[in-house]
Amino acid sequence: MSTPPVWVPPSEIEQALLEAKTCGNWVAYFSTLAKHGLFFEIQKEKEDAKPGATHPVFGFDPRVAGGRVWAVYTQGMLPAPEPHRVFDWRRIDWFARVWQPTDPAVIAVNPGSPCEAFLPSAPPHSAAWAQFEDGSPGPKHSMSLRTLRFGGPLAGSVAHGLACGALLCVSNGSFWNAMAWHGQGYPGERRRLREWWDITNRENWMAALNGLLATESHSPVWDFALRLRRSIAMDFGGHVDIGYWRQAVAKVIRANSEGSTMLTEEGVTKSQPRPESEIEAQIEGVQRLIGRITRYEARMRADGILDDGHYVTSVDAWDLGRASKMARWGLGARFGSLREAETAVVQAGRAAALSYKSWRSFSAGYILGRSLHFDEEEFGDWYQDMAEAHRILMTTPDSPWLTIPFR
Repeated sequence: MSTPPVWVPPSEIEQALLEAKTCGNWVAYFSTLAKHGLFFEIQKEKEDAKPGATHPVFGFDPRVAGGRVWAVYTQGMLPAPEPHRVFDWRRIDWFARVWQPTDPAVIAVNPGSPCEAFLPSAPPHSAAWAQFEDGSPGPKHSMSLRTLRFGGPLAGSVAHGLACGALLCVSNGSFWNAMAWHGQGYPGERRRLREWWDITNRENWMAALNGLLATESHSPVWDFALRLRRSIAMDFGGHVDIGYWRQAVAKVIRANSEGSTMLTEEGVTKSQPRPESEIEAQIEGVQRLIGRITRYEARMRADGILDDGHYVTSVDAWDLGRASKMARWGLGARFGSLREAETAVVQAGRAAALSYKSWRSFSAGYILGRSLHFDEEEFGDWYQDMAEAHRILMTTPDSPWLTIPFR
């Protein structure tokens, strides 16, 4: 007779539930549920028609009297996304507050798994577990590296592409290697894309994703300034004097602003040079940008993100890291399929390997892009959160940035 395989808890959540259940520590079990939130299936058509209302799908379990259960799942136990099967999440006390006499009398936590539990959903019995609600605003964790031990890739091209989005995953408390993405649940992922990206349909999502993969979703002025510095560095053996960089910017902009001669169907024509005031304004703007870039780089050197003497070669990582996440956000919102999301994640990883030499240089490019876009040289949360996420990813032993080769 063969020995049954040992069950591997997918994440630290299920590990904690299993340990608490094994030793009969139900206080620890309920506390874990309260900390992490619970996902449950909802009716997609009704959610699409009336967002914000809750339309749960109840299940059946023959082990329960009457058979009807309200099945709920922790993050590591969610099934792979399907087009018409979607989930929402709530805190543990919510289930007790919204319960109706027509609802199932039992809530089944992770049914069918070794860490399952059946909770009475009707009052007064529900008070025993509903009291453990901790008041947190969402299924969010303190900044840390979270990894799916089972159900998520740990090596290979998909894992590499997923790791390109690891800075955001660490900052948001999500599994860095969750390819089968549910995120904040179907309503939450749709809300995320609508509020942050103005994405409301598949076409919007595809356009945003393709723009990120093509590294076209950040300012071309940033590219111009950094590309010019790279060119100077090649000419001068790596060292770039900031004053010379600023002068070179002025020289190139003026040269590009002169009138040019071109051959057209009507014959040879000459374009008019740009007004001097417009040229000077552009030069001043790019030179201010150079100041911002160099000050962020100095801070990143002080924080150990950049090595001494090194600088950011490009901000492509800002787009590619977000592309890795956008692919998953679109999957969570059901604007794309799992196969499409996986293909995009791999593409993001390959593009990153062409633009950078290491995870460290990729991270510096991402952090600079994010800071230029959001931070306004305040060195506030937009910068500091990424600096801390970088530190975690570069020092945690099982970090993908230490276990997965960048190239």
